[in-house]
Amino acid sequence: MIDADPEPRAAGTTTDLRIDCHRLVSRLMALGEIGAIDGTTGCARLALTDEDRAGRDLVVTWMRDLGLEISIDGIGNVIATMPGFDGVAPVMTGSHIDTVGTGGRYDGNLGVLGGLEVIETVIAARERGEVDLIRPLAVGFFSDEEGARFPPDMLGSLVYVGGLAVEDALLIEDANGAVFGTELERIGYAGPAPLPGPAPHAFVELHIEQGPVLEDEDVTIGVVEGVQGISWTELTLNGESCHAGTTPMRLRHDPGYVAACISTQVRELTREFGEPQVGTVGAITLMPNLVNVVPSIATLTVDLRNTDEGTLQRAETKFRGFVAATAEAEGVGVETRILARFEPVEFDRQVIDIVERSARALGMSSRRMPSGAGHDAQMFARVCPTAMIFTKSVNGISHNVTEYTEPEDLEAGTNVLLQTMLTLAETEFG
Repeated sequence: MIDADPEPRAAGTTTDLRIDCHRLVSRLMALGEIGAIDGTTGCARLALTDEDRAGRDLVVTWMRDLGLEISIDGIGNVIATMPGFDGVAPVMTGSHIDTVGTGGRYDGNLGVLGGLEVIETVIAARERGEVDLIRPLAVGFFSDEEGARFPPDMLGSLVYVGGLAVEDALLIEDANGAVFGTELERIGYAGPAPLPGPAPHAFVELHIEQGPVLEDEDVTIGVVEGVQGISWTELTLNGESCHAGTTPMRLRHDPGYVAACISTQVRELTREFGEPQVGTVGAITLMPNLVNVVPSIATLTVDLRNTDEGTLQRAETKFRGFVAATAEAEGVGVETRILARFEPVEFDRQVIDIVERSARALGMSSRRMPSGAGHDAQMFARVCPTAMIFTKSVNGISHNVTEYTEPEDLEAGTNVLLQTMLTLAETEFG
């Protein structure tokens, strides 16, 4: 078993190894051209669309070019592993290549292509006799991480670790009634590998921060200690449609009004509970959505997050009570659908320490921090030692066509990933 605080690798061994930033950026740009949004640097590759298929095909081609062993499972997750280590659990990295409808070129993609770059760098070093591995390295991309088309988010990695039966996941429908399993078959990525998948020796995910903290504090690397708990709820409010000019206010049953009250209450809730509680109403639709008609139906989504499970539960309870009371007072019915619910996740202390030491050995500043967004790594924390590495996001912007990370920050994060994976490959966990 490794010592709780082992010494960093000596200079002259793996700390001399570096990734090829030009190659990494070139791949990021090539993948970003698939689903490119005209007039922007953004892209749209919703899960299991034709654009997702084209992106998958490109990344799998790069994996095959490196001679990696490729596994595709029944939910469409793709894992590529260095050959020649039969029966030895790999040190795995990875993320996702699906995007939101107006996404950028770095969210998820960096974690996949950075992992591929690490493996290519290590393969070349092994051929030169500079690196000797006792465990293989692997990189994967996981289906429907965004949840933008098929809820919940992190769907592929959730199924991989056994958190959701593949049979149930394949029946999930998108907003237009398309079925996940049917779409997966259509794009040709319903694979034969069984689920749940085999647990890696360890998992570490590289990701852009998607927030402003690293840039604001001028820190190069975020050492991620855990992920906030996430609660996604869809509310359908059923009222009565009527004329906007002839119906007195006292006789209305207006779901639009209730939706507006809920939106305001979510913000008030975050003030009451304080940081790090956050809350968002991200989508509201009204029926019939006409200027002179009181709506009959309002549908909205509510996203609540906190790093503490108990606080998150209290926020949920207060929110539900407000919805029930406000709807009753207006004479509006409420239908509730839970889209996603994940408890906060704490990452493995040893892996966190290794990430931090790897950054220090490379002369980079770092800070420990939580992740405000959900990631595939939080699923892998259920089955193996896991942590994450953050690199800067310009202006903290993500899920946006203007999303950007400077090449030097891409390089810094990927070099920390390289050193972390090499250390993990020789680390034995209790």
